[in-house]
Amino acid sequence: MVTYEDQMELFRIISQNIGKDVECWAFGGNAMMFYGYKDETKDVDLLFEKEGDRAEFIRVLEDLGFSETSPRNIYVPEKLRDKHKPLMYSRFLSRFDLFVKKIFRTVISPRIKEERYAVHDFKGKHNLRVNVLRKEFIVLLKAVTERDKDFEDILTIVKKEKNLDWQLLIDEAIWQHQHGDSFVLIDVEKMIKELKQYVFIEQKYLKQLYAAASGKRRKRG
Repeated sequence: MVTYEDQMELFRIISQNIGKDVECWAFGGNAMMFYGYKDETKDVDLLFEKEGDRAEFIRVLEDLGFSETSPRNIYVPEKLRDKHKPLMYSRFLSRFDLFVKKIFRTVISPRIKEERYAVHDFKGKHNLRVNVLRKEFIVLLKAVTERDKDFEDILTIVKKEKNLDWQLLIDEAIWQHQHGDSFVLIDVEKMIKELKQYVFIEQKYLKQLYAAASGKRRKRG
């Protein structure tokens, strides 16, 4: 398991050993630790926009004793058939899930970039920039990755954050759908239906997903 302090130390060490500037996005349990939602995580989820950045990050991980492992028992079969499935590296009980360009079919949209929660720069010989997503986008992407503990993490966020902006999340899911993510509406629908057993979520959000799936536009006002 990786604690918040472990994560920060790992990022510092990596920044001291990379041979170029590297930028990535934290979106999983590791991003939740920046908010204080959880104290430790097994999965450090990162998205790189450039293949070269991921390759350099992996080179340093391997120098630190991490080795590649199979995602077969972590992700559902449909996800494993996607060409944008992650490369996974583990050491003892800690694991990095490293995506490039897309998290399966989901991209880091202009809105996600603009409304990021925080930026952490780890400056060694070169700079490692870790962007942290807004909580709404963490929830969305955990719905997309669909691993065993992802729903548990989503529920933690939703219970702690009474002011979660559901409209922002739904609008982003619809944007992703319109830009080529054919699974995102199904993933978010499934998540909301499960959450409704524990927390109140207005029915209008499901209706917007159904309208988007059928090609209808949401009426405003």
